[in-house]
Amino acid sequence: LVRKMSVSPLIGKSKTFALETIKVYNEVKASKRESVLTNQLIRSGTSIGANIREAFYAHSRADFIAKLHIALKECAESEYWLELLIEGGYCADKDVLEHCSELKRLLIASLNTAKGKQQP
Repeated sequence: LVRKMSVSPLIGKSKTFALETIKVYNEVKASKRESVLTNQLIRSGTSIGANIREAFYAHSRADFIAKLHIALKECAESEYWLELLIEGGYCADKDVLEHCSELKRLLIASLNTAKGKQQP
């Protein structure tokens, strides 16, 4: 059940978000010496794209949906860590939070589409 990765906005946006997450991680670690929140963010933020990539090689529609669900959960977790970092004064980059929210909306739409195509 391989899908066309090259045309999927999920692939590109999740990779861009992972790179933004790495940038936030490095900047906060270097300037604020904070590690608990940033360690959590780097795990969840880079996991989104990995799960999306796995989904594109799923062996069934149910597996595809399950992998996208995991990506969505990681995205929601990343959103939480970013909110804490921003509201806690560790990070001033609010664009990365908006990119996370955009990715979350795209994942929800993709899941809704995939579920709509499921057969009973």
